[in-house]
Amino acid sequence: MKKIFTIVLISLIALSLFAGGSQEKAPLKIGVPDDATNQARAIKLLETAGLITVDPSVGYSPEIKHVTSYIYNIEIVPTTANTLVSTLDDFGASTINGTYATAAGYVPSRDAILIETQDEGGNNPFVNIIVARSSEKDNPVYKKVVEAYQTELVAEYLLAKYKEAYFPAFPYDSTTTEYPNVVEDIDSYVSTPAGKTVVKIGVCGAANEYLNAVQKVLDDRGDNIYIQRVEFDAYNLPNEALNNGDIDLNAFQHKAYLNKEIAQCGYKIEAIGDTLIAPLSLYSKKAKSVDELKELAGKN
Repeated sequence: MKKIFTIVLISLIALSLFAGGSQEKAPLKIGVPDDATNQARAIKLLETAGLITVDPSVGYSPEIKHVTSYIYNIEIVPTTANTLVSTLDDFGASTINGTYATAAGYVPSRDAILIETQDEGGNNPFVNIIVARSSEKDNPVYKKVVEAYQTELVAEYLLAKYKEAYFPAFPYDSTTTEYPNVVEDIDSYVSTPAGKTVVKIGVCGAANEYLNAVQKVLDDRGDNIYIQRVEFDAYNLPNEALNNGDIDLNAFQHKAYLNKEIAQCGYKIEAIGDTLIAPLSLYSKKAKSVDELKELAGKN
């Protein structure tokens, strides 16, 4: 009798272990912005992380339906972008816009486990740009503005002022601080248009103080160019104004937005230089690296 009881007990334990082992693990939820542009960027970032593969034919504009395989056991969850910080506890990780993350006290280089970067070939459509009318793309004055923008002073100001919400989209030295008081120096800098060629640059939003840094470079070089900021309160206006000749340049958009505007409106305008990237970054409270996140999710 005792022998029979032992056999039955062993059988029940084995059955229990088998049943428990056969249960599928719930996928690890990854939050992404629910708007089309940033969701596409998030999907590409998850591909860069090695979590998924994406149909290459869709380029930089994938939707969730274009995910061809889930290498790791994750579920992509579209979420209102400005709530991704406050709901981070609910996800294994989330892709969060720099402006929302830094406003909440996150520093991408310190807190993110992966940061969106510019492609080496400069083809990333989410890099912001300076735009001119196509007929004036080779204007030497405008070229000097681009050259002044793509300098170490402007790079250090972008990083220090905006707490990594912005990163320079041009070569710079990330290992040194050549200008230790850059924010104070640039924010207090005053220039005048007297005796200079005035260049009207259209911008949107409030975070355009970096043009003060561009102005200082122009002045230090003796280029005799004065930047006049023209502020617009809607993103559809600066390209129209540029196309119509009301301004000389604009600096407010990434390449994907410019290409959409050209296709829809037939504008004769084009990018003449890269400026900055406002990256999405992957944040997690449950993993300290992409490798840890992968371990947490498990392979499919």
